[in-house]
Amino acid sequence: MVLPFALLLFLIAAAPLAAPHFWERYYAHVAVGLGLLTAGYYLFGLHETEPLVHAVSEYVSFLALVGSLYVVSGGILIRVKGEAKPLTNCAFLLTGAVLANVLGTTGASMLLIRPWIRMNKYRITGFHIVFFIFVVSNVGGALTPIGDPPLFLGFLKGVPFWWTLQHGWRAWSLATLLLLGVFYVLDRRNFLRAPKLVRDMETREEHWKMDGLVNVPLVAVLLSGILLPFGWRELLMTTVAAVSWFATPKRVHEANHFDFAPVKEVAWLFAGIFLTMIPALQVLGANTEALGLHSSLQFFWSTGVLSGVLDNAPTYLAFLAAAFGSAGLNLDTDMPLFIQQQSALLLAVSLGAVFFGAMTYIGNGPNLMVKKIADQQKVHTPDFMAYILRYSAPILLPILALVGFLFFSRWRLF
Repeated sequence: MVLPFALLLFLIAAAPLAAPHFWERYYAHVAVGLGLLTAGYYLFGLHETEPLVHAVSEYVSFLALVGSLYVVSGGILIRVKGEAKPLTNCAFLLTGAVLANVLGTTGASMLLIRPWIRMNKYRITGFHIVFFIFVVSNVGGALTPIGDPPLFLGFLKGVPFWWTLQHGWRAWSLATLLLLGVFYVLDRRNFLRAPKLVRDMETREEHWKMDGLVNVPLVAVLLSGILLPFGWRELLMTTVAAVSWFATPKRVHEANHFDFAPVKEVAWLFAGIFLTMIPALQVLGANTEALGLHSSLQFFWSTGVLSGVLDNAPTYLAFLAAAFGSAGLNLDTDMPLFIQQQSALLLAVSLGAVFFGAMTYIGNGPNLMVKKIADQQKVHTPDFMAYILRYSAPILLPILALVGFLFFSRWRLF
């Protein structure tokens, strides 16, 4: 029963290239059909409803958060004038990385992707979108429970709010600065190859202006609602999204080229992913001891690699439970003792889940949405396999390997 999940991942990667028209028309049918196949097995074959109920509730929470942040941030227009220099781009990405810990990776991505495209419109390429996903949509949100869903689950399990910031800021800084360094080299080369007219535009003073400010307090309401219990949280988020939709001036939505296509694609694909990954997560949970995980470095890589293809929130919980088991402790009752005795394991699972979400388009919810928005605005973005083979494997993976070596190996320096 892991096969439907594997098949869905394969189709997400291959179908847009092999059969683009078929996939564009029927991707929702395929994703939901494979999900229902898995659901039917649990309902009629195993007569188990608890895994399905759990998966559906997580999906509802996921979609409420992603959808509401998409609507609210889509009602904020950030106008830029002129063309950004490479250093300006680096500063923008660094700002996005910091904001990801305040607005969440989804909120920061949806707020900043459109101005990012505008400020680079004369020379934007696929690597601009990829590095935005690396920095703003994933790695940046590793410091607070608001930043990324895995850390929020850890907070609910008893991890103090500021714990990851206190213990993970060095690894966050290293990963972020290395990514920005590589980006600067690529963007500098891109800038020097641009026509002289574009390079001359770089010398002009840039003017920033925001519109749709009615949505700023709505973002605050959304983020405060994250701590509400299930049901009330989703109701608040849906209500805020509706208020934003009707309160935002039409000119703002038009200037942002706002429509629901990106969130629609994420909703259908992740409906299939959340259902088909149930047996994959159960197999993982039942065999964590057989994996022989003991060191922090092993937990960093294992959590990370699977977070790149599974939803990183349940993967985080699975490996966190395994870490507790290896220490002979209970996840629901022994968090203070675990933090005291095994802080390196907790940090390895936390950073692995967040950082490796950037390895594929489905590693984290905002990734696909950013790609879809870029595609709508006629920006060339790499397909699923090109993203991995040209960017995440040769660029992101070595940086994460260095982070693992320096912070979690027996020869760690920090």
